[in-house]
Order: sequence, then structure tokens, then C-alpha cells
Amino acid sequence: MSNTTYTALDQWVDQHFDEQVRFFQDLVRVPTDTPPGNNAPHAERTAELLKDFGYEAEKHVVPESEVKAYGMESITNLIVRRPFGAGGRTVALNAHGDVVPPGEGWTKEPYGATIEDGKLYGRAAAVSKCDFATFTYALRALEAVAKPAKGGVELHFTYDEEFGGLLGPGWLLSKGLTKPDLMVAAGFSYEVVVAHNGCLQMEITVHGKMAHAAVPHTGVDALQAATFILNGLYAENTKYQQITSKVAGIKHPYVNVGRIEGGTNTNVIPGKVQLKIDRRMIPEENPAEVEASIRAVIAQAVQDFNTQRGYEGEDAVRVDIKRLLLANAMTPLAGNQPLVDAIQTHAETVFGEKPPAVGTPLYTDVRLYVEQGIPGVIYGAGPRTVLESHAKRADERLDLEDLRRATKVIARMLHDLLA
Repeated sequence: MSNTTYTALDQWVDQHFDEQVRFFQDLVRVPTDTPPGNNAPHAERTAELLKDFGYEAEKHVVPESEVKAYGMESITNLIVRRPFGAGGRTVALNAHGDVVPPGEGWTKEPYGATIEDGKLYGRAAAVSKCDFATFTYALRALEAVAKPAKGGVELHFTYDEEFGGLLGPGWLLSKGLTKPDLMVAAGFSYEVVVAHNGCLQMEITVHGKMAHAAVPHTGVDALQAATFILNGLYAENTKYQQITSKVAGIKHPYVNVGRIEGGTNTNVIPGKVQLKIDRRMIPEENPAEVEASIRAVIAQAVQDFNTQRGYEGEDAVRVDIKRLLLANAMTPLAGNQPLVDAIQTHAETVFGEKPPAVGTPLYTDVRLYVEQGIPGVIYGAGPRTVLESHAKRADERLDLEDLRRATKVIARMLHDLLA
């Protein structure tokens, strides 16, 4: 490809960068806390902003009954289609607008989109409203400078990645609303992610029997039983360290207990305790076997507790286990090589270093495309690590130079793939 064209793409991005940052700020300022997951208003605002660029976003509203059953309030997924001519490949660019609630400890307004020292602060600034801007402006640059003669680009802006993606990209794909040839999902700038972990999330409800704290022997303490389960689960992490993945960037499986609820008052023996756990699965693991193993650990812990306390019959502790999420690992498809090659080539030029093709311990929506036979990778605007971005922590931020440079890389990549 002509170096003159690449230079022109870069210059267009530079000339419109202040405008791109304002677009990014507008997106951050509309909250999308998930839960509760009332995300349709953000989709409406995004579609409104896209109209200013001549982009008509298709609004695909997920039925309320499906959304409510899923545990969210509203989802409207967006598709912007830009066909350039018959033949050629269609490349989809996907970013998700939903995000975990801000939490505590912020020194900046979580939805203020404040800029300080070249960084934009706000919830979803790094994951992944920034890539709404990356992908939109890369496409605009392509159309302004080097509009292809064939193929096409689709923007997929979806709203349930935090819940697993099944009513986001999964819903669009299952309804036959899209079938691109290649895809890129929101990510960070210093690596091209070609594989990722799977994730199993479960809700464990431990049932005991409430009693007054003055006569504890008349109850069955669900929290004490839960500690047996916790000890059993955390002991698994020691074993998991001996199971290593062959995928660069991914180490070993692990389990995390992310939420504990229970009890009614300080002077009451807890009759019910609920645990929510997250089990990350490396690509080499079998999800069914992993879930069976976790259930076995829980069953053994409950049996040990009942045996030690002498509980049986109606007095025995029992548990209910509910699967909340099963996200398969992403394994690379052979067809992703053109994506990897183009991103690595142009990132080396723009950033001054070649990003490695690696795996990540996260799980993403890309797996849903890959499961449909669509080769995909993860790449976008962001720092070297999740820790640096403060994603899911206070003061999430994005270095705006990463946004500028990643936009150039994606624009150059699209030019290569559609030429």
C-alpha cells in the first residue's frame, strides 16, 4: 500500500482529534452501570451522535422479557453498516458500552469525562467506550481519505459484556443480523490478543436454620458452613497453580469469591448465606469438567461440615447451586492472521514497537464471533495492562495519545484489509 495513503490517514486523525475526544467525552458522560443495566439510553445517545457523521445506526432492541430474565433492565444494540462495493471482506468492529458501577475511592467525577495531564478519567473510559471513538473515527478516516471500492465495515456497539455478551453480540449473531468475515473487538494498544480465558460464574446459596444468638445451639449456622465451602474453594487455587497454559499471556486457572451476602442481624444466627464465585478457565480446560469439579468441592465441604457438627435430616445444611454464566475460552482461528499481521505492522510504525500476539486471562465478547467461525482479535486504545487503566477500579483513565495512535492503526488496518 502507498505510504502516502497511510500518511493521509494519520493526518486526518490528527486534524479531527479534538472532535474525537469530545465524542468520547459525550459517551462517557451517559452512565451505563451494569447492574442494574439500563443501557438503552446510552445506545440512543450514541445513535444520535453518529447521525452527525452521516451514520444511521440500526437499533436492535432486545425484548424486555429476555432482558429482565437475564437480570438487566434494557438493551438496545447498534449496528452501523458501511458497504463500499460488491465482493471483498466485511470487517466488524465491536465495543461494549456496559460497565460495572463506579464504586468508591474516586478522586474525579466517575461520569465527568475530566481531562487532566493528557488522560481522560471516567468509568468506561478504558473499557470500552474509548473504542466507540477509536473505531468510529478510524472508519471516518478511511472513508474520507481512501474509500475502498469493495467490501464493507460494520460498527457493532453492544451492551451486555459484563453479563456475558449473550444478549449483545450473541443475540445479533443468533438472529442472523450480522455475519462479518473478520472482526476486531475493543482492547488495548500494546498487544494483539488472539486467545482468552473462559469464565464460569456460579451462585451458591447455603441453607441453615436461624436462631437467637443467645441460644445458638437451636440453630444451624449457615455462615460457618459457608466457611467450609470457602476454604475448600480457595484450596483449589493452590492446585490450579500446577496447571499451566501453553498460550503466551495466560498462566493458570483460578477461582475467586466476589460477593458474600447473608444474615439478618447481629444477634441472629445466619440461616442463609449466598456466595457468588468466578472460576477462570484456561483454553485447554473442558468447561463441563470444571463445573463438575467445583460442584464436587462444594458437596464435599458441606458433607464435612454436617459430619463434624453431627447434623443430619432436617438439621443438615444444604446448598443450592445456580450457574450464572458460562463463557467459553477463545481459541484463535487460522483466518485471523491478516488481522494480526496488519495490526502488528502498523502498530510498529505508529507506536514504535511491535505488539506481541498473546492470550489474556480476561474473557470477552470475541469468543461469540469465533464460535460462529468468524476470525477475530482484540485490539484498541489503552495501556499495557488492565492495572494501569484502573478498569473496574476508582479513577479509570485513558491516555489520549493511545486513543490517537490506536485510531491510526485501525484506519490503516481497514485500508489494508479492504484494498
